Amino acid sequence: MDPAPSSDVAIVTPWYPSRHRPFLGAFVRAMVQATSSGPHRTLVYHCDEWVGPYPPAVEAELIRAHHALLPRILRPQPVDGIAGLLRLPVPLALGLTYAEIAKRHADTVGAALGRGPIDAPVVHAHVGLPGGWAALRNARPDARLFVTEHATFLDAVLAQPEARRMYDELLHRCTGFFAVGRAVRDPLVEAFPHHAHRIAIIPNPVSFAAVRPAPVTDLRRWLFVGGLIARKGVLRLLEAFAQCRREDPTLTLTLVGEGPLLKELRARGAQLGVAEAVRYTGAVGPDEALRLMREHDLLVHPSQFETFGMTVVEAVAAGMPVLVTRCHGPEETLVGIGDATAEFVAVEDDPTSLAEGFRRLRGRFTAGLDLDAARRVLSGRYGYEAVAAAHHRAWFAGPETAATTAVTERGMEQPVA
Repeated sequence: MDPAPSSDVAIVTPWYPSRHRPFLGAFVRAMVQATSSGPHRTLVYHCDEWVGPYPPAVEAELIRAHHALLPRILRPQPVDGIAGLLRLPVPLALGLTYAEIAKRHADTVGAALGRGPIDAPVVHAHVGLPGGWAALRNARPDARLFVTEHATFLDAVLAQPEARRMYDELLHRCTGFFAVGRAVRDPLVEAFPHHAHRIAIIPNPVSFAAVRPAPVTDLRRWLFVGGLIARKGVLRLLEAFAQCRREDPTLTLTLVGEGPLLKELRARGAQLGVAEAVRYTGAVGPDEALRLMREHDLLVHPSQFETFGMTVVEAVAAGMPVLVTRCHGPEETLVGIGDATAEFVAVEDDPTSLAEGFRRLRGRFTAGLDLDAARRVLSGRYGYEAVAAAHHRAWFAGPETAATTAVTERGMEQPVA
């Protein structure tokens, strides 16, 4: 077995874009790209979940064989300008609890390293369970451990007693803990008030490097980016699009993503008579998704809940306005610039309110929005440089900085009360 790979910073994550799932974990990749600038070497441990209906006897034997093979295939692959990416398959039977899943992640990382520690002085994990737990169980005793929480399923994790106990232990033992916004921090503080002083806010980073080739002149080409699932509000979106297209037959809609509602969306689009105006791209990589944003006029984001709403910020970075629900994250990320770039609508099933929101936004667009000003403001809040600087100060400064650093709506660091 080769020696365990070493790095200055190790990232432990359950999600990272791959050939088969190019968009899964795009926000983690953005974090890695933002923070890997500078002299330190970054190594990503991607615990890639392989879920299947494994019978208990077969699963036990599979895991034994899998753990025996892992140290022999531990070969970091250069990617994204970092020291390396390690893909670690994590076999998971259906129906495991969040605590069991987190322990399986931790065991997989440990087996891959031959039961030695992650050889890095700084370890940063994504989501408390499973990523944070896997990092906690495998970091060096002297390592500084940080966790970023952005999971939309956090409430389900905390509802399971064993997972909640593990989360409490993680908060107690990590060097620094970051939520991407108030929609994440507030429920954590409510669940663990004794750790409130340890839970800071550092948002997801978004690239503002690419420039739109031509400005938006009308809101005809609609775009949605995300999973084709109920929580994202895609059926409501299709109904609202059909209403608006009856008034303007030049409207088109591109749905970027995949999910279980694809077949239903296609069938309903045919019933509504808009099938020829709706394009389904399937899952695409982050770079392609951003390119499509620069080619469209309007992002429509009718989600029921978002911890941050990264695609909303990416759309503003791509120079387009957004029609978005008040689903927690976007109200925070766009605070102070809504009039310049966005129209907010309520979270509900009724497509009419979404269509009415489009009409209001189109009327305001004709009167004049200020997309360039909104883009400059968000670059200062969520651009790679601003977010990377906040992380670097925490990673390489004293523990008091790691525990209290936050990035506010102005992109400045302040203590979290």
